[in-house]
Amino acid sequence: MRLLIIEDHPDIIANIVDYLEAAGHTVDCAYNGPGGLHLALTGQHDLIVLDVMLPGMDGFQVCRNLRESGKQTPVIMLTARDTLDDRLHGLRLGADDYLVKPFALAELEARIEAVQRRARGGGQRLQVADLTLDLDTLRVTRDGQTIRLNPACLKLLEILMRKSPGVVRREVLETAMWGDDPPASDSLRSHLHLLRQAVDRPFPQPLLHTVHGVGYRLAAEDSGG
Repeated sequence: MRLLIIEDHPDIIANIVDYLEAAGHTVDCAYNGPGGLHLALTGQHDLIVLDVMLPGMDGFQVCRNLRESGKQTPVIMLTARDTLDDRLHGLRLGADDYLVKPFALAELEARIEAVQRRARGGGQRLQVADLTLDLDTLRVTRDGQTIRLNPACLKLLEILMRKSPGVVRREVLETAMWGDDPPASDSLRSHLHLLRQAVDRPFPQPLLHTVHGVGYRLAAEDSGG
């Protein structure tokens, strides 16, 4: 997805951008209300992450102006003020969701995906060769057979499928799974072993490939090394 982040705190915006770009999204940024509104009106974005407290024009006014202009790009508002009145005000102005600071980056990504699914009218499915993942039901199938995965393997599979046929670096997978505090043991290797056993072992063609010294890729052919 192409995303627009409107947030005036440099550290917060840097963390959001690093996380979302590592997950495969393209991210544009604005650091104040007027600049954010300009990019929102003139650009083509799949979703906007909009802070409430902004210099020049607050997020409520940005959202109001955006909707009054006829622009219907989905909006998730960010705020440090966890009051019902604030949340209701943003939603009445046309925001699609609300996230209170501080928040986990994984939750923001999940909210982005959920809002996008609603905006697209429901179901969304990822597919690589004969392997599919239904993002609404979390049902995984390959060649018509249902594959049961634990939550960690499901998360890894979704990341790899979204990036396919590209390579996902080990550190990106570790950050997505455990944030800035990955476990000391090689848990990632163990989870990927379980994932490979589930999605590849019963089938003649392997899809999950190790790119030695770099990371992993999910594709019908191992052209990544």
